[in-house]
Amino acid sequence: MVYTPPQHADEITKLMDNLVQFINNDELCDADPLVKMAIIHHQFESIHPFYDGNGRTGRILNILYLVTKDLLNLPVLYLSRFVIQNKADYYANLQAVRDTGNWEPWLEFMLDGVIDTAQNTISLITAMKTLMAEVKHGIREQLPKIYSQDLLNNLFNHPYTKIDFIVEELGVTRITATKYLEQLVDHGFLTKQKVGRANYYINEPLCTLLTAHG
Repeated sequence: MVYTPPQHADEITKLMDNLVQFINNDELCDADPLVKMAIIHHQFESIHPFYDGNGRTGRILNILYLVTKDLLNLPVLYLSRFVIQNKADYYANLQAVRDTGNWEPWLEFMLDGVIDTAQNTISLITAMKTLMAEVKHGIREQLPKIYSQDLLNNLFNHPYTKIDFIVEELGVTRITATKYLEQLVDHGFLTKQKVGRANYYINEPLCTLLTAHG
């Protein structure tokens, strides 16, 4: 059976108003915030009138809700990876609540997703810290004249950097920024790629980590 969400504007507005009250008024439900997050996600996905879904928006709401409940300091628990890897189970459990009214399998699925995502995120952050320490040691040893904490931070703010980024964040000239980046390339800390007229300096080990945990 294919689920058909509400189609009429008045009905959608009424349901969304009800959901907003449920999100913001804890007196309506005293469940644990993680359980309530799973309920909110299900209701949001069931209300939306769009054929292609509001999956990404729904998963962002998950994070924002946990931040408001002080379970997260930063929005770093993004469930997309878990949902994509378990897409069939995600939709089956989502629909089962609509068909049977049995919430338990759905709640267990979402809580498993939180556990999996939290463990994966901790693993990624730990690996990034280890990599950052290794690069710090390498630059200080091989290129002590250009090393600074600001430079190291720049290399890990994004999977790539550019001359403009170095100029802005380190307060150096373009000539100096170019010199720094070219030396980092020569010593194997970065890989240079030209796209159009711009040069990008890729932190390949960081890209590998992000891809493996994506």
